[in-house]
Amino acid sequence: MAKAKKVKEIGFTMPNKVGLLSEITTAIAGAKVNITAICAYGMEESAYFMLTTDSNAKAKKVLVPLGVAIEEKDVVEVEVPDKPGELQKVAKKIADAGIDIEYMYATASSAKKETCIFMTSDNARAIRVINK
Repeated sequence: MAKAKKVKEIGFTMPNKVGLLSEITTAIAGAKVNITAICAYGMEESAYFMLTTDSNAKAKKVLVPLGVAIEEKDVVEVEVPDKPGELQKVAKKIADAGIDIEYMYATASSAKKETCIFMTSDNARAIRVINK
């Protein structure tokens, strides 16, 4: 059964370069911060990062010296069993409620569950319908 809650995501954009993901994750790991979910991609000359951590305050502290302007916003974190059809069940609940999914990303864990991050047109309502 899926369980949803509100969490804070940190997001930022940097000039894209070889080794940037290594640089970012080295800084975060050095602060002993665990990344719980991440979406990172390069497009043209820019690199985009969206992530959730077990300590956004510590992550932000080590990222700011790298010239990062961090945006923090509310997103929906959904834990689902790591088995076929679980994401579909969550997506259907959100769709049936008429809520638009702006983006999502996920991280599978070793505990037989997946952590999915959603940004929707109505996060509070999405949490309610997922937890029904």
